[in-house]
Amino acid sequence: MEEFRRTYSRLCKESGAEPQETVLQQMHQLPQGRLDLATQSLTVDTCRALGKLLQKEALLTELVLSDCMLSEEGAVLLLQGLCVNTIVRFLDLKGNNLRASGAEALAKLLRQNKSIQSLTLEWNSLGTWEEAFAAFCGALAANGALRQLDLRNNQISHKGAEELALALKSNTSLQQLDLRWNHIGLLGGRALVNCLPSNRTLWKLELAGNSIPGDILRAVEQAMDHNQDRQTAFRESQARAHVLSKEVRHLREEKSKQFLDLMETIDRQREEMVRSSKASAARVGQLQEALNERHSIINALKAKLQMAEAALALSEQKAQDLGELLATTEQEQRSLAQRQAKEHRLEQQEAAERESKLLRDLSAANEKNLLLQNQVDELERKVKSQQDQLFLTRQELTNTAAELKMRAVQAEERLELEKKRSRQSLEDAEHLRFKEVEHMTRHLEESERAMQERVQRLEAVRLSLEEQRLAHLEEKLRLLAQARDEAQSACLQQKQVVADAQARASQLGRQVEGLRRRLEELQQELSNKDQEKAAEVTRVRLELQEQNGRLQAELTAQEALKEKAAALERQLKVIASDHREALLDRESENASLREKLRLKQAEIARIRDEEAQRASFLQNAVLAYVQGSPLRTLSPQK
Repeated sequence: MEEFRRTYSRLCKESGAEPQETVLQQMHQLPQGRLDLATQSLTVDTCRALGKLLQKEALLTELVLSDCMLSEEGAVLLLQGLCVNTIVRFLDLKGNNLRASGAEALAKLLRQNKSIQSLTLEWNSLGTWEEAFAAFCGALAANGALRQLDLRNNQISHKGAEELALALKSNTSLQQLDLRWNHIGLLGGRALVNCLPSNRTLWKLELAGNSIPGDILRAVEQAMDHNQDRQTAFRESQARAHVLSKEVRHLREEKSKQFLDLMETIDRQREEMVRSSKASAARVGQLQEALNERHSIINALKAKLQMAEAALALSEQKAQDLGELLATTEQEQRSLAQRQAKEHRLEQQEAAERESKLLRDLSAANEKNLLLQNQVDELERKVKSQQDQLFLTRQELTNTAAELKMRAVQAEERLELEKKRSRQSLEDAEHLRFKEVEHMTRHLEESERAMQERVQRLEAVRLSLEEQRLAHLEEKLRLLAQARDEAQSACLQQKQVVADAQARASQLGRQVEGLRRRLEELQQELSNKDQEKAAEVTRVRLELQEQNGRLQAELTAQEALKEKAAALERQLKVIASDHREALLDRESENASLREKLRLKQAEIARIRDEEAQRASFLQNAVLAYVQGSPLRTLSPQK
């Protein structure tokens, strides 16, 4: 307020006038945001300074200038300053005797100012000048910010009330209007009552002291009660919408926060998975290197084993060759023994012959016997030497076979030892790899369980949100189903009416069918009678005239029946056309009801599709996240 006082003093001095002390005192005493200059006589210079000050002032929200005896020029200067002000909400100009120029300045203020919500103009003379007041009413019709207007004791006539009524038809912001103690009268009251159905925002209209009949006042009260109920319902709906919007914003914030937390958790988990995958890749590389080394060792052992197998095969080949040599030697010994046996038999035969000869010639035989004995000894020595050679050959073969067996046993022992060593190394490597794989499996299972627990928690949160959403949607579906049931009940009623009409039409059809059958029976009787007449023409000439008379009478009756039948058919056609029109109307109503029902069902299907699409999107996101994680890639190896 001190800055306000200094600015006011400076503006007064710039215009060559002294600031009013009473105004400065009021500025010093007033609370912040409110300037009360009531009952202060303001000069034109003060009004000019205040008008310039109000153009730039950004602190005042209430301006009270009641009973300040403002002149026309001062009021115009003040209101010109308020035209560009966007802060002042409350303006009180009570008891300043504003006239034509004041009303025009107020009209300009209402057209340009968009911040003033309450305007008090009690005890002025705005209604005295009809053209100026009409301009004021036109500005009021275009204003969209004013909520409360006080026009008590302004000498407003019925024409001014008509101008106000025209303004109220277009105004969409004014809520309270006080027109007490004016000269509105019956015509003005009627004009105001006629404009109230077009205005939905005005809920308080004071008309006491205007010579208005009671029925008009009651109509005004009813309209105000209706608008007040409407405003109450509108405020309640706005409050509910505000609360719902807050809840929606809160839910959106929570969802965004949860989504951000989820994304951070996913990023952390991805980083952890990347680190674990890197560590596991490094470990797998180390294991692969160890496995490659083991493979190289195994390959070396396999090469040694192949060499041992080759040596064993060579020794087996040598043993086989020695066996073959032994077999050939045994064969030669057998052949030699056979030859020796054959020779021995031949020698025995020769000896027998010689013995016989020796018996004949003893002396010659003794000599020959000695020779033969020498030969036998020599042969025995040869046999013995041959047997010794055979024994030595057998001994050598036995030794060779034993040596080969020993070498084969040693080779098998070395092979078995190498196999045991390679098997032990393989078992150690397999055990080490199994331990590493088990450790990695436990680590991956723990991380997978942690991820599954996180996914379950997120799924629980999603299910809770979906349950809330589904509850809301179920309520909507229940309301839509109720509307659908009502539409179906109306449709069933229409169908019942159509069925009744069809029953009546079928009854009329049966009646027409009965008449047609009666007509056919009459026609059959007529044909029978014609046949009887043709048969009796040759026999009864005399009775022809009587028969003709009777037939004429019957023909006239038949014509009358035909006319009745034609009339009934026309009536049936009229009834059928009316029935078709009724059916068309019912069908059009049924088609409209079916279209409404189809629209409702389409809306329900759309809501269901949206919810299913959201659930599928969430499920696809979770599946994509699970499939894109390293756990998914490592699971087949495990």
